[in-house]
Amino acid sequence: MPELPEVETVRRGLAPLMEGATIARAEVRRPDLRWPLPPRMAERLTGQRVGALRRRSKYILADLSGGEVLLIHLGMSGRVLVAPPGGASAMAGDFVHDTGAAEKHDHIVLHMESGARITFNDPRRFGMWDLFAGTHPLLEGLGPEPFGNGFSESWLAARLAGRRTPIKAALLDQGNVAGLGNIYVCEVLHRAGIHPARLAGDLTAAEVARLVPLIREVLAEAIEAGGSSLRDYRQADGELGYFQHAFRVYGREGAACVTPGCGGRVARIVQSGRSSFHCPDCQR
Repeated sequence: MPELPEVETVRRGLAPLMEGATIARAEVRRPDLRWPLPPRMAERLTGQRVGALRRRSKYILADLSGGEVLLIHLGMSGRVLVAPPGGASAMAGDFVHDTGAAEKHDHIVLHMESGARITFNDPRRFGMWDLFAGTHPLLEGLGPEPFGNGFSESWLAARLAGRRTPIKAALLDQGNVAGLGNIYVCEVLHRAGIHPARLAGDLTAAEVARLVPLIREVLAEAIEAGGSSLRDYRQADGELGYFQHAFRVYGREGAACVTPGCGGRVARIVQSGRSSFHCPDCQR
């Protein structure tokens, strides 16, 4: 499932073709993805001018001139294929080449007035598109963005105080901080020297203070690297994202810990059905 860096990379890849542009024609080729698509979706998208293209947690939001907002979630296998004006193929975010020929799982196509074409391809159909005005249930209750002023040491300390849940689960809770997922929580906790099974309420003030800048640091590095290349992930220019080469623990079970002087080896435990990679020697 794409996490914040991957979704942000997709947003940045789409922005040059969508922001300020008009959707000349929209095609909706099936009635549902993960959930039913909104009624008359093609009609409601056609003719709309796209304003800001935003990201909230793991969702991409496009402000439309008619007052509605287009919400996109990539799900587990969703890809956005991009053909810029002039017909040359390109990619954006979780994208592969758009050759112009319809692929089996091309479910939604936006034909932009500029001549660009944006296609949502999703073999497993766990992604979603929706249109809404006002608020959306999936966005309600989300915590602050990691890079925003609302995410601070005092905020996180208050949210973790007294919690008898593992710190990993607490950081995955989108009400505490938006956008974090399994991969980057593992990486953050390793840099912080905190075992993923530690109870959130037992962390010291110093440990909580370390987490906030480290969360920003790890996410910023991953965004700069173009997201993590898992399976067929691609970034805007078609190059594989390469942050996975900087993973310190994720997916490295049995490998030597990279912490200087540690000497331990990366281990894997299962928490709530998800793999947690950590170093038992330097994460306490």
